Amino acid sequence: MTSRNIRRVAAATLAAATLVAGTGAAAVADRGNRPKPTVVLVHGAFADSSGWNDVVRRLRHDGYPVVSAANPLRGVASDAAAVTALLDSVDGPIVLVGHSYGGMVSSRAAAGDPDVKALVYVAAFAPSAGESANELAAQFPGSSLGETLRSVPLPDGGEDLYVDPKLFPQQFAADVPRTEANLMAVAQRPITAAALSEDATGPQAWQTIPSYFLVAEADRNIPAAAQHFMARRARGTVRAVEGASHAVFVSRAATTASLIEKAARERV
Repeated sequence: MTSRNIRRVAAATLAAATLVAGTGAAAVADRGNRPKPTVVLVHGAFADSSGWNDVVRRLRHDGYPVVSAANPLRGVASDAAAVTALLDSVDGPIVLVGHSYGGMVSSRAAAGDPDVKALVYVAAFAPSAGESANELAAQFPGSSLGETLRSVPLPDGGEDLYVDPKLFPQQFAADVPRTEANLMAVAQRPITAAALSEDATGPQAWQTIPSYFLVAEADRNIPAAAQHFMARRARGTVRAVEGASHAVFVSRAATTASLIEKAARERV
């Protein structure tokens, strides 16, 4: 038995003992004081975990435990395995949040995990099996990302992709203050070209887990039409943000946190 399963059994035993020992009123009070779910944040390509900082501050202020995953950005299957391992280390219910390519990873990582109660896609991909990030972004007009990418050859014959720092503010973060967008450009983490073209495989979590979509209407990486298409397919709850760039989680941190908390309240 894994350590996570041991903790689940212990928690279930304690809950059963409390229910037997308490009165009906006490049991109701206990449910009202149930701990809040852990929010797990998964960043996407050309970003890092620090981009979530303002969202994290708001969630923690409101009492939510938060874990920010360091997404490897090497490949969908391997990145999803890394996030699955992180999810397995978290006790109790989870709200899993993915930005951009992080949605590709979250959709696979949470499949079949009963502890993940809600998915939140922030300007993110929610693929079906057989679809890649490149394919989904190109399905609707409006993405200019390819024109801004710069390649760095890797020793294994692959290549890392970066957004040209000079073009990053306009492409990725047009509604973020320019000083901050310039810092994001320097701190961006590359993704392999192979990861963007890798097809999703196997079950996808949005097929069984309730999903929420924050759609960035002025996104130049993933067209808003593509985001709406994926949200409709998932029968997800949608919050559209007019004028928001791909970095909506930075420029509209309060809106992002609010949707995450809505998912937590409604599904946990």
